[in-house]
Amino acid sequence: MACRRVGLNPVEFLWNEPAEKLLKFNGFVIVGGFAYEDRSRAGVIAALDPIMDQIKIEADKGKPVLGICNGAQILVESGLVPGLDDHRVGVALTDNKRVKGSHVVGVGYYNAWANLKMSAPSDRCAFTRHLDTDDFINIPVAHGEGRFILPDELLKKMISSGQTVYRYCNDAGNVVDEFPTNPNGSIYNIAAVCNPAGNVMAIMPHPERTENGDVIFSSMKEFIENGNPVTDNTLSFEQPHCEVADYQSNSDATEWVIDMIITDNEAASVQKALDHLGCDVSITRQTHWEIS
Repeated sequence: MACRRVGLNPVEFLWNEPAEKLLKFNGFVIVGGFAYEDRSRAGVIAALDPIMDQIKIEADKGKPVLGICNGAQILVESGLVPGLDDHRVGVALTDNKRVKGSHVVGVGYYNAWANLKMSAPSDRCAFTRHLDTDDFINIPVAHGEGRFILPDELLKKMISSGQTVYRYCNDAGNVVDEFPTNPNGSIYNIAAVCNPAGNVMAIMPHPERTENGDVIFSSMKEFIENGNPVTDNTLSFEQPHCEVADYQSNSDATEWVIDMIITDNEAASVQKALDHLGCDVSITRQTHWEIS
């Protein structure tokens, strides 16, 4: 409906359809939902789906790609956002943490309305063209894993390059880093980020559920009509190396490693995803207890 309201012609495309069909489309919207039931973590298995390889190719051509809610999680897990070299993952969307006055007042799924302030120049990306800097829109949020987290050094670079395009603000347009203005605890009150070129955006709230969000889709339409005028920006960042040590149990402790007695669908989904990638591993999930 949102696409049609602004004059775009949406075509439904299912994940199991031939990837070559994507070549004829001018842009893409990856909608919300629960791809693979959010198994392992939201968006990670869908990001490994073969169809995303073609989406990356189309995005590299300059075509606009908008990921909403679960779609945003998929873009983050695929590395299309924030757009580091070789589509390396640099940002995470994790469990909500509603904080007020330095106290955690809630976690998990949250459904409400939030204000999103446009925090970049209008021509910064494909989805900001019909708003002025500091304008804000009121749209719904409905998610359980919408908290943007990323390294401080990467955040500084993304702010400098104008990639933190939408931020949560209050009714006066002020960015207040606590609940209820910030509905999920996102760093820097981030609601949406784009890639360096400006043609890919991951947004956790739902602009498609209200006419208030139509400016995002009309901006996308103008971007397509103008020939996909991407920004010539790059984003360089090297994640610090993290050494993972083998677990060492306490020699004086009593340990239990407990198998599930029913089929673990989450482990099965991870196994299939790794099989597709050619990883020769066997995945099971167990519960570990240790009492000393």
